[in-house]
Amino acid sequence: MPLFDRVPDRHTGNAEKYILRKKLFGTEDVLPMWVADMDIETPECVRDAVLRRAAQPVYGYEEMPESAFEAQMACMKKRHGLTLQREWLRYSHSVVASISTAIMAFTAPGDEVIVQPPIYPPFMKQVVHNNRTLVTNPLQRDGDGDYRFDLDDLKSKITPRTKLLLLCSPHNPVGRVWTRGELEALAALCLEHGIRVFADEIHSDLVYAPHRHVPFASLSDEVRDSTVTAVGPGKTFNVAGLAISTVAIADEAMRVRFDEVYEAIHFAQGMIFGHAGFEAAYREGEAWLDALLVHLAKNAETLESLLQRYDGIDFHPPEGTYLAWLDCRGLGFESDRELRRFFVQKAKLGLSPGISFGREGSGFMRLNFAVPTPVMDEALARLEKALVNL
Repeated sequence: MPLFDRVPDRHTGNAEKYILRKKLFGTEDVLPMWVADMDIETPECVRDAVLRRAAQPVYGYEEMPESAFEAQMACMKKRHGLTLQREWLRYSHSVVASISTAIMAFTAPGDEVIVQPPIYPPFMKQVVHNNRTLVTNPLQRDGDGDYRFDLDDLKSKITPRTKLLLLCSPHNPVGRVWTRGELEALAALCLEHGIRVFADEIHSDLVYAPHRHVPFASLSDEVRDSTVTAVGPGKTFNVAGLAISTVAIADEAMRVRFDEVYEAIHFAQGMIFGHAGFEAAYREGEAWLDALLVHLAKNAETLESLLQRYDGIDFHPPEGTYLAWLDCRGLGFESDRELRRFFVQKAKLGLSPGISFGREGSGFMRLNFAVPTPVMDEALARLEKALVNL
């Protein structure tokens, strides 16, 4: 059976998107397409590496091997043209933890941190949890449904207390892959006002031709030296459960300050299986990734084909990520609660409500299409039936 036709059984474990169905949707009778992991088998090379490590009889403390960092650096150079140096890199168990560390390192309580909604909810939550002032610079949606940076709005909101901008690139949930020109304009404004940038680039490998990911830190040496970049294999190779990513900081002074907070929290070196899977993914997973991108693009295409046949949901296939940002305002529901109820009760699909990404997401839903072909076919059948009945 072809790889992307195989449907792994995730009901018997503790998969978050499955065990939380009753709590989040009030029923287990939904196909869960919300959490941003894949219902696709993790690459065999990763599973083999983890099993080899599991066969060793001692599961004690270990340092992350230098060969793992080297594998990541080689992959980033090959796929994105980004040159990293070993001393720039730090292990992190999650991008969200890295965001909080950067907020604590480069801002003080009361300082302003910019986010660009609609945005992955922890961007906003971590600012508030760390007693910083949240400044929203909403993305601007043009008449064609494409999102852009609103730099005029950003300029109007910058004050002497504005210290950090959280950039999502590629963007979750809207799926934009920012062009070099867009990023350069944003960078120029941040440099002018001395604003550091935390670039969450965890989806950087999940980009569809002809689009190309441009690492923010690659724009210039000056930009690089004011940027913290978060990357990792979690989304790319479906290994989020291994809890491993890295943070890249080129500027020595910024690294010193980041490390002060990093050591105070005590990130340590992660888990032994994460080390093994991380290195195998970057060293051996490229062919699997190339095949995955073809499959994901096909899923997005079939979703678009369905929605073009019905009024009510506007969908532009993402330039990156495996997340579909569905504009459902044309369905005519009076509230986000009613919209969510339609998807749960009528379509029997468990999606992420757009309103959770900020008020700019009202009337939208986010659908994760990183699923095998039979699951995608089932999801489309359910959605079509609900649209016909509506």
